[in-house]
Parts: sequence; structure tokens; C-alpha cells
Amino acid sequence: MDKWQHTISKTVSFAGVGLHSGKTVKLYIKPAGANTGIRFVRTDLGRNAMIPATLYRVTDTRLATTLAKDDVSVSTTEHLLAALAGMGIDNAVIELDNDEVPIMDGSAAPFVHVLKKVGRKRQKAARFLLKITRRIEIRNGDSMIVIEPYDGFKVSGEIDFEHQLVRKQKFSVEVDAPTFMKEIASARTFGFLHEVEYLRQNGKALGGSLENAIVIDRSEILNAEGLRFSNEFVRHKLLDLIGDLALLGCPVLGHITAIKSGHAQHLQLMKEIADHPECWQFIKWSDNGEESAFEKVVMTTKAAGNKILPFLVPPQVLPVSNSSPLPV
Repeated sequence: MDKWQHTISKTVSFAGVGLHSGKTVKLYIKPAGANTGIRFVRTDLGRNAMIPATLYRVTDTRLATTLAKDDVSVSTTEHLLAALAGMGIDNAVIELDNDEVPIMDGSAAPFVHVLKKVGRKRQKAARFLLKITRRIEIRNGDSMIVIEPYDGFKVSGEIDFEHQLVRKQKFSVEVDAPTFMKEIASARTFGFLHEVEYLRQNGKALGGSLENAIVIDRSEILNAEGLRFSNEFVRHKLLDLIGDLALLGCPVLGHITAIKSGHAQHLQLMKEIADHPECWQFIKWSDNGEESAFEKVVMTTKAAGNKILPFLVPPQVLPVSNSSPLPV
């Protein structure tokens, strides 16, 4: 895992439609300074309409992940955030002229292709990592999500649908940029035809098509090209997981197992992590290996009453002081 923070080497642009809104949107990813994180800016509302990509800005997890600050929102953030995290981009400004990230082809591959082409710029700032030291487990009915100590970042997923073309699927992978590009990035979002029709009747999935989603009928997959992987469905669930976990604000050292989970469970896990500082350490790399900032940072955090909050803003707030953490 990289020791140094990175940003994108130059501005890139994308255009497409929102999966649920059906609205045309143009999006730019721009370089950003060290210790600034990922930020969305709604240019149609003015350049002050900024939303930090943190878990405390999540306002909706139905169908996709939506972030908001005041009356400004951006939805369907997970694929783009997964692309940035998977490619090791720590700092970037994402400008868009509508309220939903374009769905592109339903995966993170179009974003990843461009990010790989333009490359990254190393920054003169150490990377901060969230190292899991104790297991955290959440169960809701037959769904479960667990994070536990691991020397790296690994994700494992399992889904189980009654539909004959999906059934039970499992997949597990240790995530770095090459494996993310090869195994996860191109897995597309999917839906069942009868659900798509219902969603459209209720003002959702208005931009959905066979060009940006796998659509499953009673007995066949309607996309002429078929599947990209035999287990593309569970791989896409892991793509969503990686994108949502990026809202912790820094890379994670740990193994996440997600069984029948979705955006709501991902958010619940992040909140559990935030609420249990005894289960993790916040570290940065140094020339001598790991340098733990755990004790002094958590003491400051507890004194402020904000738990993980300082880690979800630019890391320049890390030095111990009596001042309150920056707003997010």
C-alpha cells in the first residue's frame, strides 16, 4: 500500500446520464492539494456548493449512496468513489453540473480507464491509514457484514437470490490497483426487469438501459453481450462496498466480509467503526515503518466528543490541540 498521498495528474472529464434521474450530467475530476480528501462540487449551484465525501454526509442509502450538505446533494457516488480508491487517488475535486454522478456503463471501468491513462501525481504528504485491530460484526436478519484485522485490504462477498440466473455467488479478493482493475472495476450494476418497470413508475431508474446495467428477465439476461464474469453480480456488490468504504476518508487495513449486504449495511459498519475507537488504530507510514498516532489522536477525539470525525477532514487537524475539529 502506498506510503504517500496522490492526486490525479491533470483534469479529466466525463459525460453521461444519471441512472435514476435520467438527467444529462457533465463531470470533471480535478487535482487537489495534499490532505484535502475527495470533495464534490455542484457547479450548477455555485462553487461554494461543496460536499466532502465522508460518511457523516450520507443522507440516503436506498438504491444508491447519496451525500448532502445543507440543501446540496449528489447521488450514486459509489462507483466513482470506488474508482478513485481502487486507483489510489487520495485527493481530488469532483465537479458536476447536476445532482447525480453519471452511471457510464454501470461499472467503474470507464472512470478507471481514464484515471489509469492520465496517471497520478505523488504528493509531499504521508498517507494515513485506518488499521483494524479488533473484529466488528453487524447482523440484520440474514445479512451480515464483518471487518477484522488483516495485513492489507481484502473484501469478500456473498449473495443469494432465488432467481435461477443468479442464485448463490461468492467472491473474495485482496484489493490493490491491478486486482481492482482486473477483478472488480468492470462489474456492472444489475436489476430484474419487473423491478425496473416498478422503479420507473415511481420516478427511479429513468436513465437505466441495457447500455448501463445488466437486466435480468425471468429466464434470460437481456444484454446481448451477456456477462463479463460468471459471478459479475457479487463482484459488483464488492465494487459498491469499496466505493462506500471510501467515505471513511482514508484507506483501510482490514478484511471485510459482506453477506447479503447493501449500502445501508455499509453505512452501518462505518458508523460502528467510528463509534468503537478501541477497534482500530489510525496510522501513517514513515521511513521506519508504521508510526502510530492512535493514543494521542483518540484522546483528542474523545475530548471533542466526535469519535472518528477528525479523520474525515483534512489530516492537518491531527496535531493535538484544544481547538475543535473542522466541520465536515
